[in-house]
Amino acid sequence: MAKRRDWRTGFGNCAPAGRRQLILGHKGGAIWRQQLPKPFFDTPAAVFQLPATDGKTYALDDVAGEKGTVVVFICNHCPYVKAVIDRVVSDARVLMSESIGFAAICSNDAASYPEDSFENMKRFAKAHDFPFPYLHDETQTVARAYGAVCTPDFFGYNADRKLKYRGRLDEGRTT
Repeated sequence: MAKRRDWRTGFGNCAPAGRRQLILGHKGGAIWRQQLPKPFFDTPAAVFQLPATDGKTYALDDVAGEKGTVVVFICNHCPYVKAVIDRVVSDARVLMSESIGFAAICSNDAASYPEDSFENMKRFAKAHDFPFPYLHDETQTVARAYGAVCTPDFFGYNADRKLKYRGRLDEGRTT
């Protein structure tokens, strides 16, 4: 029987936070199948309390906006995040000015992805002038609670903190 790999360490450039399942293929080969949680619209936002790169600790109540909230799972090393991070920051500024809360969460394992360490998260947030909290989910508990599976993974909530959007930044543009 093949040994199961720890799913929390991530795979490839877009490190998943979701569960993977080992499937034995033809002639003893093995592949991984991602078990994607289905988004259930109107699901309430999961509560959390996480340390941020600005030295503070934030709960969902601290980042939620009067008109809604966006929680995005990102990491520093992902090429998809790197391609869109300046747009994310720009869009976050607009949303925050319209009373929509915004927070980014990094749930990657720093042992497997040293570029995603908490110290490097601080550098990344400063380099891109984040106007929102960049939170560290070291245990990946929050990523599992949200069902985050890759980076960037966006969750949009209304004023009642019910899920109304789950997905990517847009139609896949990177410029």
